[in-house]
Amino acid sequence: MLQYKVIEIFTSEEPHWQGRPLYSAIVQHVTSLKIASRCMVTRGIEGAYENGEIATGRLEVLSYNMPVRVTIIVPAGEFDQVLSIVEEMVTDGIIAARDVDVIAHKTRGLLIPRQTRVREIMTPAPKKVTPTTPLSEVARLLLSSTFTGLPVVDEQNRPVGVISRGDLVYKGGMPMRLGLLAESDREKMGVVLEALAQKQASEVMTQPAVTIAQEQMVTEAVKLMLNRSVKRLPVVDAAGKLVGILSRVDVFHTIIRECPDWKAFQGQSIQVGNLRFVSDIMRRDTSTVLPDTPVEEVISLIDCSDIQRVSVVDKEGYFLGLISDKDLLVAFSERHPGIWDYFVSKIPFTERSRRNKELREHLRAKTAAKVMNTDIVTVREDTSIDEAIRLMIERAIKRLPVVDTEGKFKGMISRDSLLRAGFASA
Repeated sequence: MLQYKVIEIFTSEEPHWQGRPLYSAIVQHVTSLKIASRCMVTRGIEGAYENGEIATGRLEVLSYNMPVRVTIIVPAGEFDQVLSIVEEMVTDGIIAARDVDVIAHKTRGLLIPRQTRVREIMTPAPKKVTPTTPLSEVARLLLSSTFTGLPVVDEQNRPVGVISRGDLVYKGGMPMRLGLLAESDREKMGVVLEALAQKQASEVMTQPAVTIAQEQMVTEAVKLMLNRSVKRLPVVDAAGKLVGILSRVDVFHTIIRECPDWKAFQGQSIQVGNLRFVSDIMRRDTSTVLPDTPVEEVISLIDCSDIQRVSVVDKEGYFLGLISDKDLLVAFSERHPGIWDYFVSKIPFTERSRRNKELREHLRAKTAAKVMNTDIVTVREDTSIDEAIRLMIERAIKRLPVVDTEGKFKGMISRDSLLRAGFASA
């Protein structure tokens, strides 16, 4: 048997707490504790109070102050925490408590409450551009912001498209990723922005814009993101006008804020179903190199990889570090300016090598161990999805290496894989 406590509050519809009906405020406060509790509010059809007032739903003596009972059931260890809050809130009513033996406690591990609406978690009044905005201005906006895409709106502020960082590269002709451009000097950045100024947003935006209404549920928005393979959704009002934007990061921030500690729940013998783990979703086909691998070979692997990262492991498979194109750029840009040619997307890798023979020889002599980043956050295979999301958002990282209990490299997870796993059956 599991030891639980039941708290019952006998009150009425009339009492309020901080501007809300008391019963609603109690439910909200208990929910905010993110503990393994359940609440139920029932409204009576007739009742009486200490002052002689009778409440009834009968038409001949209609009363609006009907009796209300709030029932809260919590693990015994959480009882004092909940009771202290309830005692403060209830200014009109009776509070009772009793022990109860629970045979089983089962729950589904949802990442976000089903009733959460888009308007509650979206980023309001987002930055935006028009179809005639030069791409240079689009790039500047994205360079100066944490977000990775911009809605494009017409004269009535209705979304007509979206521009992502990828659109700038693959449609706008930008020679490298914005993350790398941000590391360049003013001269190189000026040349790139000058070239982008020749095109407008309408020429490269993804259209039509995939939008979501602000009153729709977040679970519906996530399904739309996954089905349409988009990272963000412009949010519109009833008139179809832009009022916000919902990105994967907004969803992840909500998960961090709302999601209970499922691991702690399991420690209390609560059976949590529908949980997914990192081992269920990680990519196992990611590139790895040994510490003595020449940097030139590392660059070739990054060039062919869609995740733009290579993991460094020893001969036994233990994870040592990670190398990204940005790591290489920082390591070589001062002594060897020609390294930039290796990351200009429009130049084939073989041609890049031919253009700078001296640098190529240096890259062959330099090894992965010399340039890898060892200050890398990793997760274990048995890490839950919500824990991995929390790590990614708190550390502002897009991908996490996965290791086993011994520290051997097993694969990589991304934000997209976390979103798909977390809402696969929501």
